[in-house]
Amino acid sequence: MELKGACCVVTGAARGIGFQMAVSLLDRGARVVLSDVDASALESALSQLGSPAAVGVAADVASASAMGDLAGAAAEFAGPVSLWVNNAGLARHRAIPDYTESDIELMLNVNLKGTILGSQAALRAMASSKRGHIVNVISTASLRGIPNETVYCAAKWGVRGFTQGLREEAAPVGVRVTALLPGGVDTAFWSGAVDRAMPVEDFLTPGQVAKALIALVEMEDSVVPQELVLRAIRDRDFTHFTP
Repeated sequence: MELKGACCVVTGAARGIGFQMAVSLLDRGARVVLSDVDASALESALSQLGSPAAVGVAADVASASAMGDLAGAAAEFAGPVSLWVNNAGLARHRAIPDYTESDIELMLNVNLKGTILGSQAALRAMASSKRGHIVNVISTASLRGIPNETVYCAAKWGVRGFTQGLREEAAPVGVRVTALLPGGVDTAFWSGAVDRAMPVEDFLTPGQVAKALIALVEMEDSVVPQELVLRAIRDRDFTHFTP
């Protein structure tokens, strides 16, 4: 995909990975619609960017009508949507007995339902032009169970399965679908993690994840990069192993 002038939507874009993705897309000449449920943080992000090629739309990814409105606002701002990145996500770090029902609902609504509704809006927006790219930012938590992140894992496993089905449905209308699975990333995601100090100095940076996004999206439209697992070299599960 040629990103110069392309209409790109990034959810969860007020900070962290989403914000850095917006920066990288703008650097490639794209016109970017940043979306986030936190309107004040979104305003701050747009102020930092200071670019006429970027606009913000405050929206809740767990609302079908909000995702439809986001697609409409993007098309009005920059023409047909070429790229939609479902990046919005959150976690509550708890032991299994300590999760509240509201914790569970929030994580399933944002991580799983939000990705489904965002993909639905994106596919509808791209169908008429018969081209586009949907990237779902998932997690390596969709590959293995992690203590104190069980509900997050459940949501992300669901997103990964949904993404595989979406890829098959989208291909006949010329829309590519990619799953991007970062390992640990040094963001505010880890604030409040329970009973362990996370080695964020060994994690990916948001900029590195954004760089991977650009590489995936700029492949030829005839190529579908189906899934990329991205981890920092020092971010390892088996830290006890020494060769």
